[in-house]
Amino acid sequence: MTVHQTTLELQSHGGTPSFINVTDQVREAVAASGITNGLAAVMSPHTTCGVYFDEWVHDEYEDGTDYLQGDLNAVLGKIVPEQHDFPPADGYHYPGIKHFEEVETWPSAKEYLPGGDRSQLLNVDAHLKSTIIGSSQVFPVTDGKLAFGVTGYIFFVDFDRARARTRKCQVTIIGE
Repeated sequence: MTVHQTTLELQSHGGTPSFINVTDQVREAVAASGITNGLAAVMSPHTTCGVYFDEWVHDEYEDGTDYLQGDLNAVLGKIVPEQHDFPPADGYHYPGIKHFEEVETWPSAKEYLPGGDRSQLLNVDAHLKSTIIGSSQVFPVTDGKLAFGVTGYIFFVDFDRARARTRKCQVTIIGE
């Protein structure tokens, strides 16, 4: 059995959830792996991001979000409304004072709190939406190719609206 791993570097845009089509990059990873039959696992290591499989519907909003993605986000927004206030006035408890204080001690605190701005952590909705969507998907690899039809696409979504940032997506292909 062979294992091939690739890390994709992706750029989210902030302001709204960033939906990123990674299908071609996963296809390239499968081709580079030399594996003809097996599985391709696509995973987000970020707790506010998810990976899912769906159709791309061609019609887009200005930020690149297609209409189906917009509908998905609207439905999730009914279940998990956006967080905007601290202390939470919208029924959320996260983040608490202890979490703010802990993040401020991290060596990477400037990344999470640019300019010391605690509002950058008001992302409970992003955590919950990514939990609902899931952080990974597994796809069959048959005859050296992803084994799904022409309407299927693999999407990475960053639900954290706080700011644009670089995100990673792990692709692991296992097989023979």
